[in-house]
Amino acid sequence: MSIHVSNISKIYGSQKALNNVSFKIESGEIVGFLGPNGAGKSTMMKILTTYIAPTEGTAKINSFSLSEAPKKIQQTIGYLPEHNPLYLDMYVREYLQFNAELYKTPTSEVEKVISRVGLTQEAHKKIGQLSKGYRQRVGLANALLHDPDVLILDEPTTGLDPNQLIEIRELIKNIGSTKTVLLSTHIMQEVEAICDRVIIINKGEIVLDKKLSELSNEKQQIVEVEFDYRVEEIALQKLTHVTKVENSAGFVYQLYFNTQEDMRSSVFDFAHDNGLKILQLHQKNTTLEKLFVELTTQK
Repeated sequence: MSIHVSNISKIYGSQKALNNVSFKIESGEIVGFLGPNGAGKSTMMKILTTYIAPTEGTAKINSFSLSEAPKKIQQTIGYLPEHNPLYLDMYVREYLQFNAELYKTPTSEVEKVISRVGLTQEAHKKIGQLSKGYRQRVGLANALLHDPDVLILDEPTTGLDPNQLIEIRELIKNIGSTKTVLLSTHIMQEVEAICDRVIIINKGEIVLDKKLSELSNEKQQIVEVEFDYRVEEIALQKLTHVTKVENSAGFVYQLYFNTQEDMRSSVFDFAHDNGLKILQLHQKNTTLEKLFVELTTQK
């Protein structure tokens, strides 16, 4: 087991940032950690990196306990925080060599990691001369220096241009084949492109924990239809497999079906049987973004 979080809570004064959070991440998994601002993502990452202690609960990384073996955990994880702290007056290679000495890592690893994250052409420059995207690469290189088993990445692609995005995403995917990666981001496409699984947290509690393959196979489908006349929602709720009906605007209705069968023909038959004309009819998929909005805006 690479990461095992059990009933973690964190309280700041009167505010409960995390409330009884539990999850497990296996070796070789890349997990997207999503949530709106203030949901508790950064607090959880700070706890897992031993920067702060939980108020309640326990966690283990590679069988090492947060409370009993923090030094061992620090040796087994690589961490890229959201606000990447760098020494801007140092040269890229110099900075990584400096950190390699702190990690007691052979300096030969510096050149390997420079090449791995695409910094070869920038290694002779001062960090302060680099674009924000390349500074992110320096931070990622530093997180990889000691070849950690677990990578914790907080907004790792901030500031990258489209070409750099593709390269860093591929790098993280390759790294994830042999390591455990916990990735915090606000970019849904990033999760869909990189991750095997998604955990969504809201108001300090986990509201979803599923593999992306399971989400794509969800039975729910949405059919949006516009009739030429108002229809009572109770009539539409009698359609087979309907779980919810929403009158989104005018004579436009969103019909939620709990099946993978294409239900547009049933809606067409309903219109025909009730003397209605269909002005528009199309099927919509439940995207990760839509699911995120639904789960994090519920009252």
